[in-house]
Amino acid sequence: MEVNSAGASTTTHSATTNATSSVSSDFETFLKMLTVQMQNQDPLNPVDSSDYAVQLATFSGVEQQVLTNDLLSALSGQLAASGMSDMASWVGKEARAIAPAEWDGTNSVTVSPNPLTVADRTELVIRDRWGSEVDRREIPATTDPYEWDGLDSNGTPLPTGLYSFELANFSGDDLVTQDPVEVYTEVMEVQSNGHQTVLLLSSGVHVAASGVTALRNGS
Repeated sequence: MEVNSAGASTTTHSATTNATSSVSSDFETFLKMLTVQMQNQDPLNPVDSSDYAVQLATFSGVEQQVLTNDLLSALSGQLAASGMSDMASWVGKEARAIAPAEWDGTNSVTVSPNPLTVADRTELVIRDRWGSEVDRREIPATTDPYEWDGLDSNGTPLPTGLYSFELANFSGDDLVTQDPVEVYTEVMEVQSNGHQTVLLLSSGVHVAASGVTALRNGS
């Protein structure tokens, strides 16, 4: 089991320190520029003091916004890391999501169809990693899991590799929709990708944790 997580509290502290340092440096630069502006103004037509107040107020507002944005960014990263730790128990389980599945030549792939209520006939469409259709077969128009055996219509095993699945919904002879189908794949690792938690599946494919609709114990 592996869960990648950099120290969230350290990250937050570092981001806060960097943001404060950056804003402080910018403020010193702003004060130097303001001083030079005052020293070089026309003594016969000096800048009104209210203009200086407006400049200071504007910079102060920008300063606070920059610091707030950096703090929110750091907090978001901390929450992502926390959520990743909570999902450590997902490793070793099979997640159901729309993603390619690997056919290893031996084990079947569990497909989870979700036919339309108006569909009286459904076909499972299998595509290889390049998107080419390699097989199509009629399956029951139910939500029961379907075990794909990796064989084509002639009963010949297809080459090992990644395959994706679609469900064609028919009403009579009319094709209503053809939509991607979820499959069950083992979770190998939980990772943090920016501000999003993603799962590395046994097929080598990454999916967002938010795209997982079910979990089950590995078969």
